[in-house]
Amino acid sequence: MTEGDDATKVRAGRRTVEVRRVGKVLFPGGGGAKEYTKGDLLDYHRAIAPHMLPHLRGRPLMLERHPDGVDGPTFMQKNTPEHYPDWITRVEVPKEDGTVTHTVCDDTATLVFLADQACLTLHRWLSRTGTAGGLDHPDRLVFDLDPPGDDFEQVREAARRLHELLDELELPSAPMTTGSRGLHVVVPLDGRDDFDTVRDFAHEVAATLAAAHPDRLTTAARKKDRGDRLYLDVQRNAYAQTAVAPYSVRARPGAPVATPVTWDAVDDPELYARRWSIADAVEQAGTNPWADLGRARALGRARAHGPARRRLATLRD
Repeated sequence: MTEGDDATKVRAGRRTVEVRRVGKVLFPGGGGAKEYTKGDLLDYHRAIAPHMLPHLRGRPLMLERHPDGVDGPTFMQKNTPEHYPDWITRVEVPKEDGTVTHTVCDDTATLVFLADQACLTLHRWLSRTGTAGGLDHPDRLVFDLDPPGDDFEQVREAARRLHELLDELELPSAPMTTGSRGLHVVVPLDGRDDFDTVRDFAHEVAATLAAAHPDRLTTAARKKDRGDRLYLDVQRNAYAQTAVAPYSVRARPGAPVATPVTWDAVDDPELYARRWSIADAVEQAGTNPWADLGRARALGRARAHGPARRRLATLRD
């Protein structure tokens, strides 16, 4: 790929995408962080596409854009601009006073185009188009383990306890570093239940765990009420809310990546939220860390919450 301000044609899957200013610095170096350009982001998106696209297809996106890099202004983009190529998939979603036409990333060319738009982070819906329940019925449930600081051992401890509880509820789950401070724990669902039902269940699970460890965990939404406890955030499990997509780059120095890991990896003292960056996340993706989650879906183990809620009620009693 040629650096500079001139337009450059990039082969991306079956399409050729024209990009500009591939040498523009998006992630300045310094303070131990490596410098990365738009060209580096484009290369990463092309390489990660086979691993990332299965987590994006059919899902409306909210795009986090940084036209002048991570040190410049940022904005969140929901509506797809009219100038986007017509080959990019779109989905029109109702809202209170009209509709929003979200971008959907179904192919490598779209990933490359979004990188050219300085879209650093892709935030995805937890539901997909083309399913029986449609966008009103999520096929993912996400617990966001949000620590009060950078103590990742606190995150590791909370993740283990949540994993144990989900196992007792017979729900498959998988962890992911966020590329920021904490972990996401993802549970596949069969899409039978609507968002309100799923979010209520997620809150019950989080509340049960917090009640068992009130000195370490909390479901308090306001920071001033959390103290030094880790926040079990389930607010992403609502209609039109989003969660950072697996293998998405975060707008932080060094270009860290939200990276799926195995449950065994959570016990690794070397693991932390920004463990991988665009320099090595593709290698990690090649280990197929969520293989067990894929097998769970293939075997029909992606669950409705109903049986798990009954098991949870029994445990609480």
